[in-house]
Amino acid sequence: MVAQPKLRMNVGEFLAWAEDRPGRFELVDGEVFAMSPERVRHAEVKAATYLALRSALNQAQRACFALPDGISVRIDEDTVFEPDALVYCGARAHPDATEIAAPIIVAEVQSPSTRAVDSGLKLARYFSLASVMHYLIVDPVKRVVIHHRRAEGGLIETRIATQATLDLTPPGLSLPVPDLFADLPPASDDA
Repeated sequence: MVAQPKLRMNVGEFLAWAEDRPGRFELVDGEVFAMSPERVRHAEVKAATYLALRSALNQAQRACFALPDGISVRIDEDTVFEPDALVYCGARAHPDATEIAAPIIVAEVQSPSTRAVDSGLKLARYFSLASVMHYLIVDPVKRVVIHHRRAEGGLIETRIATQATLDLTPPGLSLPVPDLFADLPPASDDA
């Protein structure tokens, strides 16, 4: 993420500002950040993550919905993120909605420029939302998923998976980690 000069606003102003603007942006503590261009590996794993979540929902027959990137998640009045994939439950969102108020699962695919933000700032901020039960950080280079799960007593449990099937309860999904990386060519050192 790259800070944009002198653009400070709240979430409402930001969403109006960003709606017809080319590129992707996030708002952190009132400051606008441009999101870096993606590598093909990142885009492929992001798509695979969304498709795997959607498939898991179909298999579990839950009243929940998966969405790819492009939908905002409001953290507070000065911060909004755009996760690479998310799941929400309940009534289907309005077709013209630009944000999901209560995601239950959020996923971010790491890139060289987002590792620290994904595992630090976003980890804390996503779990500040009472609805978030799972935060998945997907590393396309190491082919690993870091699964953060809300546990009892306010604890956040972390699992690191490469070959496992993750239990995403609630809402009761099984997510096979290898499915996220199945179509990738062999890893290289260019990440």
